[in-house]
Amino acid sequence: QVQLVESGGGSVQAGGSLRLSCAASGYTYSSYCMGWFRQAPGKEREGIARISTSGGSTYYADPVKGRFTISRDNAKNTLYLQMNSLKPEDTAMYYCARGDRYCLLSSSFYNYWGQGTQVPVSS
Repeated sequence: QVQLVESGGGSVQAGGSLRLSCAASGYTYSSYCMGWFRQAPGKEREGIARISTSGGSTYYADPVKGRFTISRDNAKNTLYLQMNSLKPEDTAMYYCARGDRYCLLSSSFYNYWGQGTQVPVSS
């Protein structure tokens, strides 16, 4: 069955960096768009970045543009999110997800989700 397992979260100070990973299994990884989402306490889940099947096309939400980089290694069935210049408002649970038919940054287009990894950013 499809499995997505995030790792790499943890406490970090503002201005610091983290790299999240998402290990995928149970399907042909290279055939699907992938995305990163986050949910802060008391807020709705928001899409922050998505990447096409080949990795040639990426898209970022405004709050993370220029600071975060999404990438994928299709040989390793792994998705990454490099997060730089972290801010306290980046504090959230971060999720990776597998796209369905369209590669758009909206949760309604993703049908498999990981369990999430927590990223607390202190000021």
